[in-house]
Amino acid sequence: QVQLVESGGGLVQAGGSLRLSCATSGRLTGNSGMGWFRQAPGKEREFVGTINWRGDRTNYADSVKGRFTISRDNAKNTVTLQMNNLKPEDTAVYYCALRKAYDYSGSSASSDYAYWGQGTQVTVSS
Repeated sequence: QVQLVESGGGLVQAGGSLRLSCATSGRLTGNSGMGWFRQAPGKEREFVGTINWRGDRTNYADSVKGRFTISRDNAKNTVTLQMNNLKPEDTAVYYCALRKAYDYSGSSASSDYAYWGQGTQVTVSS
């Protein structure tokens, strides 16, 4: 059974930073793209960023480009989202997601992901 567990969320002031981690168990993740999504209250889930299987290609939503960075450690089956210069509009539940085995590229489409974590709350105060 594949499990994804996010950690690192919390409350931070605008302009601050947080580092989210996603640990995966149940299968190796080194042959799949991974991504981060978020959902704010009353809004649909939206794409944040994605990374390919080797970690050498990333893509970000325009709203976070230049502030957020995704990285991965395949030896540890983890993916990380470094969030800097946070804004109140970044407040949301953040989810990590994993594609099926051998889907090597990242993706901005939530429908391309087979596995999801439970989410971690990020709250940015003004």
